[in-house]
Amino acid sequence: MRSLPRPGITGAEALELCASSIRDEDLRNRLLLAVASVEAAEAVYVENGEGATLHALAGTKNVGGYVTGKEVERVYNGTFVKSSRTRNVYAKLKKACVNDICPLCGQGTVHQLDHYLPITSFPVFGVTAINLVPACSDCNKYKLVHVPATAAEQTIHPYFDEVDDERWLFGEVVEGTPAAVRFSVIPPVSWGAVKAERMRTHFRIYRLGTLYATHAAVEIVNMRYALRKMAATAGFEQRIRKDLRGRAESCADVYENSWQRATYDALADSDWFCAGGFDET
Repeated sequence: MRSLPRPGITGAEALELCASSIRDEDLRNRLLLAVASVEAAEAVYVENGEGATLHALAGTKNVGGYVTGKEVERVYNGTFVKSSRTRNVYAKLKKACVNDICPLCGQGTVHQLDHYLPITSFPVFGVTAINLVPACSDCNKYKLVHVPATAAEQTIHPYFDEVDDERWLFGEVVEGTPAAVRFSVIPPVSWGAVKAERMRTHFRIYRLGTLYATHAAVEIVNMRYALRKMAATAGFEQRIRKDLRGRAESCADVYENSWQRATYDALADSDWFCAGGFDET
């Protein structure tokens, strides 16, 4: 959806910071012993992330044989998120998004970090920043512990994937009372089959069609008054179409694939809507 700059802290550095906050000497020492495993695993993660093959990584129950998955979960929730030594790292990762907008849906407000590869299956990446994606509550909930088994099952990764350089999100007006917009993914011909399917997977898992349709419905209601005023004089259809197209172009200048751009373009393309369909209640 929306790309993000890669984090400036490594998993090994984050784990060492966590270890420095742990009072349990045994756990602290074992975390430090696991640093080399986390560092090596991150190098593999980056290589596969750049190659869009993170699905090929195998899950583990522990980190280097030193720390269990459950212990890593407790370190993440109780130390990484809350410790004075790591809170600023957590906060910085969350604030990487423009205007705190979730990069996974492009709509919600970021409230937490989501493990791209779930911590329950990949504890070695439990505090590795490049595996921690800022997300809104709904996106984090919808994804749950999704583990891709194939390349096509991978959702879009904000630290590795660029998908806003070409258009893939389109809308279609549903003629009815009231008017609505249906959204779909139509990848550009320049994309390969895997990238196209990954975008469809992302769209489905995060339920973006439903989300965008809801917001589009509200937008249509909000603009009805202005459209009625334009419709009060002759030749209003072309005037309304031009206005809607201008709104679409303005939105596209910010984000090529925003639901707003897709909505306005769909409305402008609809003869029924421009001829008065907007006034159906």
